[in-house]
Amino acid sequence: MDLSRRTFLQAAALTAAAAGMTAACGTSGSSGGTKNGKNLTLWYWGGGLSDKVVKDAEKHFTEVTLKASQIGGEFKTKLLTTIAGGTGIPDITGIKGEDIASFLPNASRFLDLNDLGFKKISSQYLGWKTKLAQTQDGKQIGFPIDIGPTAMYYREDLFAKAGLPTDPDKVAAQVKTWEDWFALGTELHKALPKTFLVNNLSSVFSNAVGQGTSRMIDENNKFIGDQDHIRACWKLAVRPYQLGVDAKINDSSWNQAIGSGTLGTEIGAAWHALDIEDAAPDTKGKWRVAPMPGGPANNGGSYLALPKQCRNPDEAFKIISWLLSPANGARGFTDASIFPAAPAAYKTPAMTSGSAFFGGQKLIDVFGPAAQSIPVAYEAPADAAVYAPYATELTNVETKGKKPDDAWKDAVSQAKQIAQRQGVSV
Repeated sequence: MDLSRRTFLQAAALTAAAAGMTAACGTSGSSGGTKNGKNLTLWYWGGGLSDKVVKDAEKHFTEVTLKASQIGGEFKTKLLTTIAGGTGIPDITGIKGEDIASFLPNASRFLDLNDLGFKKISSQYLGWKTKLAQTQDGKQIGFPIDIGPTAMYYREDLFAKAGLPTDPDKVAAQVKTWEDWFALGTELHKALPKTFLVNNLSSVFSNAVGQGTSRMIDENNKFIGDQDHIRACWKLAVRPYQLGVDAKINDSSWNQAIGSGTLGTEIGAAWHALDIEDAAPDTKGKWRVAPMPGGPANNGGSYLALPKQCRNPDEAFKIISWLLSPANGARGFTDASIFPAAPAAYKTPAMTSGSAFFGGQKLIDVFGPAAQSIPVAYEAPADAAVYAPYATELTNVETKGKKPDDAWKDAVSQAKQIAQRQGVSV
């Protein structure tokens, strides 16, 4: 059910206040007008799309003038407040993957892409990703840009020094479960006392939750963050702390840790490869990738959507279909490690070539199968808000020495309070 305008305005105001921002109101994307406009605007954030592909789109579509803008700061805040304000609304906008669920109750504020032709081409995109931007009655508000299939990054040179397997296939054979990973981390830290398995506990928890088919809230809008499936993820998350292989990095020292060898492994999405490369260019050739212990999860990945005020829906849909075609998706991977949601892209030369930074390894051999094996999990609009206390309490375990059982109880208590404020049954 769509929220009332008053409720939507309140949500936008709260979001803006939380971020300390005001609405972004321009004139180029004003609402209203005809549906065959000749000037279209596109909003996205830095790294959300390939800048090169966007520039080519501005030249490719000659029937309209496309003006693309990178929006800095809190993207969701600016989009919410602009839509609520009714002026300056972009014709095409990005929506981050972690935010898409919160937009679904307001689906009527966006065009149904199925009416414009998405249903005919939806089979080109991963079904689980498409479904996350779909209302329960089948309205499609988001066109998948990318996904974040996860894997385990590791330092091949540090593994060699510790007497551990270094070849990705051999590492994959040894590390199939979380317990396998903990055992490897214990060996690594014993051999190299200044090298740790994981940067912080929250990264383990978020990825473990992502491997499941249930999250914090079920499809009946009932809180389930205190049930066994979340409790099991919590227990996994605190294991590195208990074993002494947690680097306890919860500040800005991650870049230094990546470059110095403090972190021997990293669990992260495909786009995290660019983070590692940017943080530690001197480690080129020393990193490798193997499947994530326990199976794949998804971390990130976004969408393009058309607000209902879009001045030329047919042309706008042609633009986003072109931007996110398998061929251009592969270009996005080359330009900015944006992992496409269209599997046909995985067979292109851009994605099947070896990565020099990762010792010539073909990363698609790990991320491709992971992308197509990610479990489908319902994500409620309030899921992200309800999730937050768990991350906070895991940090309290690391930084304050709080007992894990006490932290669990406090996380569940706080999550229930947030859930109730969000209208979730507890």
